[in-house]
Amino acid sequence: MLIKVDFEIAFEFPEPTPIAMMMYLHPSRDPTVRSPERLTLTPSVAVSQFTDGFGNRCGRAFVPAGTVVFRNEAVVDDCGLPDLQVFHARQTLVQQLPDAVLVYLLASRYCEVDSELKDIAWALFKSTQSGWPRVQAVSDFVHQHIQFDYMQARATRTALDVYRERVGVCRDYTHLAITLCRCLNIPARYCTGYLGDIGVPPSASPMDFSAWMEVYLDGQWYSFDPRNNVPRIGRVLMACGRDATDVALTTTFGMSKLKIFNIGTIEYRTPNV
Repeated sequence: MLIKVDFEIAFEFPEPTPIAMMMYLHPSRDPTVRSPERLTLTPSVAVSQFTDGFGNRCGRAFVPAGTVVFRNEAVVDDCGLPDLQVFHARQTLVQQLPDAVLVYLLASRYCEVDSELKDIAWALFKSTQSGWPRVQAVSDFVHQHIQFDYMQARATRTALDVYRERVGVCRDYTHLAITLCRCLNIPARYCTGYLGDIGVPPSASPMDFSAWMEVYLDGQWYSFDPRNNVPRIGRVLMACGRDATDVALTTTFGMSKLKIFNIGTIEYRTPNV
């Protein structure tokens, strides 16, 4: 299956502004890219690329005052199968985890492992079977605990806030699930990328980037999506990190105002020749 991903995003800047961007596909997707990415800025601005500490492909630019439009598109190959499910995947003991994975057990900006959520996590899930069944129990709980509401999105909402307020968007579902997993000594990281309506009824709401989590079980990372809580087809990863702080689409070092935000993710069919 081929999937076309694209976006058009515009900001208005009152003055020339430095900006960091995470607008590329994740390097792990490179072998599947069939039509290379084309990131452009209008007006034309030079973009320098770098790789951050989590292995994400990033860019830097110094944009002029006025409206700046960011566009990118690519076609990727996908297996066309739902998220992999391995029900017998076991939890790895902390003392046996690779050094690079330990950071995904620690508290971060939106995931307060060192809060009352630790006691809550063990009270809720102590009796569940460790490994995959426990992570699925966390995903089930978060899916049922939170009411999805775009109108109540808030950039400062932490996992503990989500637990208490019981409302949010996909990033909030993900932050709470990640935090509960970390409290249970299960490494979990935040992922963001494209997820279109492939294999599911089309949504009436405008398309957006999506957030989900990956958990480390039996020596590898597996995707869990507490927002949708069903295996989905066609996830296209852009970036991963400890929480949303590490995967911000743009970080502007100055004032800006969002003007346009259009995201596309569709099954791509090559034109007949």
